[in-house]
Amino acid sequence: MLTQRLLLSDRGGMLVLGLVVLMAIVVPILNLAVPSDSPLYVSNFTVALLGKFLCFALLALSVDLIWGYAGILSLGHGAFFTLGGYGMGMYLMRQIGDRGVYGHPELMDFMVVLNWQELPWYWQGFDMFWFAMLMVLLVPGLLALVFGWLAFRSRVTGVYFAIITQALTYALMLAFFRNEMGFGGNNGLNDFKEILGFDLAAKATRVGLFIASAIALVIGYLACRYIVTSRAGRVIVSIRDAESRTRFCGYQVESYKLWLFVFSAMLAAVAGALYVPQVGIINPGEFSPLNSIEMVVWVATGGRGTLFGAIVGAFSVNYAKTFFTTFSPETWLFILGGLFVLVTLLLPKGIVGLFDRLRRKGDKA
Repeated sequence: MLTQRLLLSDRGGMLVLGLVVLMAIVVPILNLAVPSDSPLYVSNFTVALLGKFLCFALLALSVDLIWGYAGILSLGHGAFFTLGGYGMGMYLMRQIGDRGVYGHPELMDFMVVLNWQELPWYWQGFDMFWFAMLMVLLVPGLLALVFGWLAFRSRVTGVYFAIITQALTYALMLAFFRNEMGFGGNNGLNDFKEILGFDLAAKATRVGLFIASAIALVIGYLACRYIVTSRAGRVIVSIRDAESRTRFCGYQVESYKLWLFVFSAMLAAVAGALYVPQVGIINPGEFSPLNSIEMVVWVATGGRGTLFGAIVGAFSVNYAKTFFTTFSPETWLFILGGLFVLVTLLLPKGIVGLFDRLRRKGDKA
């Protein structure tokens, strides 16, 4: 029954998850077991790039869950993604120990430069992996809980909610740029050495992070699918389509919105935590409101309100970004803007909606 509900009734999701699982099996084999001079060899760069795409796909899922199903347009989900990344980055920085440039056994290099005498209290405990991962979930979740409670109880919706979420991520960006915050300022956190005792530069570690990202994406998708196909999921969709009517029927609309928003924020934070060790850096630039707008474009391009469409959109748009920023970086933002306009006007259901339309035409023929 549960399998039928989560997968068998979701043909598109089964296909996309099947491709993710296949990629998680084939890519490591082609990277570790195939000679580097073979045409089938997958380079370390490609493994890291695909790992990033998997993290972005998980992030897109979190946006689609609240925007596609609850109608909550968040232009600040980059805040939760980046906070999760900083949580992982703090753990990775604590693993450096005395191997930093200044050789201090406890303080980070940027703290030594700023003449700090002791480790700040909020860095305590981040030398333990379990504590760091707990903070990866709790800090963004708590922020989403407080922010969402204040916004939803005041019945802030639509474009107004989008604006205040954008203001939230912009405020965090300005705060984290300050050296006094103790998070590396403009340079952020970088120069990571190892994770759980494994060398981050080793091929096997890179592959392990890639596989972990794929597993997280599959689990995240199934969790989101479980929510949207449940009774609570049907209430959430009714809130999207007719919020006032749902409220008049006796449902606590604000409560449904709040717990879904918190879950979505924690999902975005997990994506950020997996992203950081694969790219090797986290800085305040990730809080940029433009990044949060890009996430909405991923979902709109793939197909809002489908979940698997968010994965398709994340991979498609980020592949295009990689291609165009390599050959013509100054034109990418114009292309991104044009893509959003094109999708809004001609493909309101995104790429998966286009394929669905073509399939129906083929069935009629």
